[in-house]
Amino acid sequence: MNKIDSVIFDLGGVLIDWNPEYVFLEVFNGDREKMQWFFDNICTQDWNENQDAGYPMAKATEERIALFPEYEKEIRMFYGRWVEMLGDAINGTVAILKKLIHSKDYKVVALTNWSAETFPIALEKFDFLHWFEGIIVSGEEHTRKPFDEIYNLTLNRFNIKAENAIFIDDNLRNIEAANNLGIHGIHFKSPEQLAEVLKTFNIQL
Repeated sequence: MNKIDSVIFDLGGVLIDWNPEYVFLEVFNGDREKMQWFFDNICTQDWNENQDAGYPMAKATEERIALFPEYEKEIRMFYGRWVEMLGDAINGTVAILKKLIHSKDYKVVALTNWSAETFPIALEKFDFLHWFEGIIVSGEEHTRKPFDEIYNLTLNRFNIKAENAIFIDDNLRNIEAANNLGIHGIHFKSPEQLAEVLKTFNIQL
């Protein structure tokens, strides 16, 4: 195995807890089935990821309301109450990040699917986002994971060789896309699991 000299972190679900359930479980009075139907049919993952790729949130909201006018109130909440969906740092992973950076043995960057409109809120809330050598934000680049373009952009911008890099993400789809480009992917489940898998790459924390 080539020596690992670069580590690329996803943010949401790996270092930052973000979950629309924090708002919508209350909106749907604790009815998880109704909430899931709303996520599967109205404010879907694909729809939200379109904004992560740079589509204006206000425009997307109005277009969705035109399609589902009976859900106007709930649709407006998706971005109107977005800050409430932003949870705390995932402290165990932040501790791993800190050790990697302090070791000075690795180039440490981030690659996130995140709207350029809301990312400044996260930058203000989480100090550790300023530790990275750099962050690729999908909304600023007008593309997103799992498309090859954003991985290649990350490699080129930070002068990283795919075979010398680890990419950590909680979404298996994004890991598989990275693997297809020769990047070593780790499908994140927990900080404890991440620490164990890093050992297999001879990264001792």
